[in-house]
This record gives sequence, C-alpha cells and structure tokens, in this order.
Amino acid sequence: MADNGDNGGGSGGEGSQSRRRKSHYQRHNAQQIQRLEGAFNECPHPDEKMRMELSRELGLSPRQIKFWFQNRRTQLKAQHEKADNFVLRSENDKIRCENIAITEALKNAVCPACVRPDQSDEDVYLKEKKLREENAMLREELKRVKTIAAQYMGRPISPLHLGQPLHLSPMDLSRASSGHNGMTGLSLDPDLLSGSSSTFKTLPFQQIFISDMDKSLMIDVCRNAMNELIKLLENNSPFWIRSSADGTEVLNLEAYESIFPRVGRSPYVRIESSRDLGVVIMSGCLGLVDMFMDANKWMEIFPNIVSRASTVEVISTGLMGSRNGQIQLMYEELQVLSPLVPTREYYFLRFCQQIDQTTWAIVDVSYDFPQELHSNSQYRARRLPSGCFIQDMLDGRLKITWMEHVEIEDIRPIHSLFREYICSGLAFGVTRKLSALQRACERLTCLIDAANSFSHLGGVITSHHGKKSLMQLSQRIVNSFCSSINSVNGQQVMLSGMNDFEVRATLQKCTDPGHPNSMVLSAATSIWLPFSPQKVFDFLRDERSRPQWDVLSNHNPVQEVGHIACGSHPGNCISVLRAFNTSQNNMLILQESCIDSSGALVVYCPVDLPAITIAMSSEDSSFIPVLSSGFAILPDAGKKLGAGEMAVGSIVTVVVQIIVSNLTSGKLSQESVNTVNNLVGNTIQHIKAALNCSPCLD
Repeated sequence: MADNGDNGGGSGGEGSQSRRRKSHYQRHNAQQIQRLEGAFNECPHPDEKMRMELSRELGLSPRQIKFWFQNRRTQLKAQHEKADNFVLRSENDKIRCENIAITEALKNAVCPACVRPDQSDEDVYLKEKKLREENAMLREELKRVKTIAAQYMGRPISPLHLGQPLHLSPMDLSRASSGHNGMTGLSLDPDLLSGSSSTFKTLPFQQIFISDMDKSLMIDVCRNAMNELIKLLENNSPFWIRSSADGTEVLNLEAYESIFPRVGRSPYVRIESSRDLGVVIMSGCLGLVDMFMDANKWMEIFPNIVSRASTVEVISTGLMGSRNGQIQLMYEELQVLSPLVPTREYYFLRFCQQIDQTTWAIVDVSYDFPQELHSNSQYRARRLPSGCFIQDMLDGRLKITWMEHVEIEDIRPIHSLFREYICSGLAFGVTRKLSALQRACERLTCLIDAANSFSHLGGVITSHHGKKSLMQLSQRIVNSFCSSINSVNGQQVMLSGMNDFEVRATLQKCTDPGHPNSMVLSAATSIWLPFSPQKVFDFLRDERSRPQWDVLSNHNPVQEVGHIACGSHPGNCISVLRAFNTSQNNMLILQESCIDSSGALVVYCPVDLPAITIAMSSEDSSFIPVLSSGFAILPDAGKKLGAGEMAVGSIVTVVVQIIVSNLTSGKLSQESVNTVNNLVGNTIQHIKAALNCSPCLD
C-alpha cells in the first residue's frame, strides 16, 4: 500500500509539473505574428542582433523568437514539399496513363488474324522499347520547352493537365505572329459590314482552373509584390522623379530595373507609371480596406473608372477571418468615359496586409495563367506590383499613398482626340483614381450626415432616410450613365453620315423594372472644346444656361426646386429641376453634378413628380425607371492651334439614351437612328453656339 501511495504521489507530482509547463506556454497575439511574418519575409535566418531587437519590440524572449523562426522555416519547407509532392504525383499519374496507353497500343498494333507465325516475343519487346524511348524523348522535350518559357516569362510554368494545350500570356505574344499592322485576321459576320455587330461578352473567369501549385505560386508572387510595393512607396524613394510637364511623379525606369529587372519584355510594350498622395474623409482603415476587397463596393466607388469587376476566387483567407493576409484573384475592366477609347481588362491578385496598428497595404499584381484569358482585342495589359498604403491619421481622415505601374501594348492606334490624354498616363493613372476616391468618400460623408436639409417646393425635408433614398436613386442614374458608354451586353451600332463626328451607339435590352420588354438605345460621341473643364462644367450644370442646349426641356426656362450637397465643392450636388411651359407639368429632372482635378460629370434623368415624392418619403426607389443622359468632361492640353501653340481645352463626351419599342426583326428603324442622331447633333451644336466656339477649333 505504501508503494502504491508513493507511486500515486509521484504521478501527481509529474502531473503538476506538466500543468506548470503548460501554464508557461503563451500563444502569440495577432500583432506579434504580423511583425514576425514581416521580419521573416525580409530575413528567414535572423542573426542574434535582429532576434534581440524583435525580443525588445514584441516583449518575447530571444529563445521564443529563435524557435518561432525555426518553426516558420519548417512550416514553409513543408508547404513547398507538399507542392512538390503534388507535382510529382501528377507527373507519375500521367506516366502511368501513358504506359497503359502504350500497352493497349501494343496489344492492338496488328490485326490478330494477320499476325505472322514467325513473330517472336523479342519483336514485341523491341517495339515496346522503341515506344518507351520516344516517350522519354518527348518528356525531355516538354521539360526543355517549359524551362525556356519560364526564363522568357520570368516565372515557373505550372504543370499542364492532361490534354490541356499551352497558351502564353497575351503580353508574351510577339507581334511577329500578327497580321497586317499587328492585327490578327478575323472572320467577319455580314452584319458587321452593315454597321452593327453583336458583342455579347461574358466574363471568362469561369473557365479558369486553379491548381494547388498555382495557389502556392500565387502566394509567393503576392509576397514578392508586397515587398516591392513597400520599397516603392517608402518616403524619399529613389525610384520616382517629378515630371516637368505636369508635376506628377513618374517611375525612374533605369533605377527601378536595376533593382527589379524584368525578363523578356517586348519592345512594343509601353510603360505607364504614376504615384500620388492624398487625404480622404473616413474614420478607420477597415471601412476603406473592405471597399477595396469587395468587388461590388469597388465598382460603387469608381463608377466612372471601373465598368466591371468581380472576385474570381479567394486564394488565401485572412488571419482569424479578417482582411489581414487575404489574397483574392480578381477581374476588372477599366474605362474612360468615351466610346472612342477601348476598355482595359485585368486579371490580377489583390493582397491585403496590415503593416501596423494604423497602416494597411494593398497590392495588385497580374498573374500569368497558361491559358489566354483576355478577350479585349484593343489592349494587352499587365499590371506590375501596384497598390496603396492606407494610414489612419486618427482625426477622421485617412492618408492614401497610391501608385500604378502597368505594361500596355496597343494593338490598334489610339484615337487622335485622346492620344495625349492616354499616353501621358492621365487616363488610367493613379491621380484619376485618387480624385474619384476622395469625391466618393465626401459623398458618403454627406450621406451619413443628417444635418443637411433638402428644400422642395417651398418646404424643407429633414428626414435622413428620405435624403438617403434620393441620393441612392441619383447614384443609380450615374451608374447607368457610366455603364452605357462602353456597354458590352448589347449590339454595337455605328451611326454616321448625318454629323461631322462619330456617334457610336449600343442597343440593349432594358433590365430596368420601369421599362419592361423595351430596348434602350444609348448614343455617345466625344468632341473637343477650347475651354477649361471648370468653365464647361459651370455652363452645363447652371439651370440658367440650360435652355440654350437642353432639348429635353424644349429650351424652356428651368428652375432648381431642390438641392443636396454632395461635397465641399459647390458644384458637387444633386438637384431637382422643373422646366416651365411644358406639356408635362408633373415631369421633373433629377441631376447630379461633380467635379475634381481629373474631370467632371453632369448627369440627368427625367423623373415624374410621384417618383420624386416616393423617393423623398424614404420608400423603396429601386423600381423607379431611370434613363440617363449627360456629359463627361475631361481635361486636355494637346490641341494645336498652329505654329506650335497649344490650347488648354476639354474633351466632352455627350451621351443620350432613348427607349426603342418599334423594333422589327431585331433591327433599328431609320426613324430611331434619325432621332438619336438629331438629339446628339443638336445638343452639340447648341452648346458650341452658346459658348461661341470658333469653327477652326472644332
């Protein structure tokens, strides 16, 4: 019994010692792990000095730091071994399938009835040996081609699946494979020659197969891109020089490529790079980070820049379900608000990482898939590491440091009206995005602020919900306007022969609940005016000058009967206008206007009085029909007046939408074509006449 008691006491002692050891175990918090991950990315094998610095900074012992790095290296090695094992298993399965195919081929090599009696087992063995040698030779040839392609593209090629053909990325295709003037031959449908074509374009990401090996490579690509972004965005970075033309920061390619060399760049590729810094009104980084990582919110922020966006797949989830460490494969289509400028398509990885308590970093980088994804024949675009720092200034504002760096190969010539605007980097550069972000955040602030009142027909509306409903209706109008210019879900129509400028239109089925079973014809064109964007904007949004050009109001006087401020600039607002002496006394015009350094918008839509009443009463306004028209105004300084003199002017895109209900056999009637041509043409002529534009400047 004594022995048993001693043993029991010893067992209890060992248990208490085990409990004491467990009580000393401490799980690292998220901040410590984040800092250790950053240090590991910089140096996986830290020296004693670095371990001591991390120990003091994180409140951990040097021994804990040492063990964490050892465990992290072991974990990373295991991940790579897992990926390698997956590749080897795939190759093994392929070879096994090939061997089975060879065996079956040998069995059926000749007809059994025709087998010569003198054919020995040695002949069969020699044939099988020959096939195996050819198989090995082909495997070596495939390995050699993959090695060459990897050196050319600057990254390893993912293992090909059985039966899947190899396609290089569009940026890696040489112009030597193109036809005349670098354009590939297309089989034309007869309808194309008559001025219309069906261009129903769907998002191609549904066909993407992402293997485990690809995901592993994507994670490595994102980490390298984040390291590059941090170095490019740090203060006093030597990679940027200030442009003497407009004062913007552009990338010093010589300094950049000395540190980040690019392999196999085509000589036809054009580099667009820019960096800018700004402040937006928003409390806390997480709200803005969520907008960046959510494709739908991303489009809501930039309706004038992002025409389509979607999250293809989440490659890596964030730490503990947060955005920190999340990696997404995304698709977006960027636009300039003009039918004369093709859109740009990107498939890219977006990686979000928290740097410290007040700073987040978001990096975008293109990933080269084996299959060709881009369906846009106008551009071949590839995004090099780009992105932004979001820093909380702890005063209700966020500091944004943003950079864009892309490679562009123009397949077709750029329209002369936009050549300077695009080649200077203004069209798709970071300054335009940052200005749009600042304007969107100001609008959100006004939406949240319930102190602003809305005056209507002598009364005052103070309901926050009513103002929110009206602002959401106005946002629908702006979104409809922006999406109609470069729409892909319809028939593209060229309207020519009646004006001295190109009018391009899109005929598409109306999905708006207010126009069931109807077709919408959206016509747009771009012109140059010899006035600053501010002057053109003031003229178009002023209700006193509206009768000079507005066909919708039959050139009758217009009065503003309602107003909502949407920003600090007096021109950023929503207005309700009433035209007098019209046949429809209950018809109003809902208009939103906004301007910043990158351009301006004046968008309007006819809305009847009951619909406005419904919106202001905070009822559901999603069923109210919208048919947007308006103007997009861009700055331009590339117009030559003669003798080398340059004029500062504006590029104005005019958009008109009408309902078409008299379609026969799915084709436009001449009456509809004449109507939309007259609307666009008369509007432009009246604007030019009111502004006293000189004919030589048209």
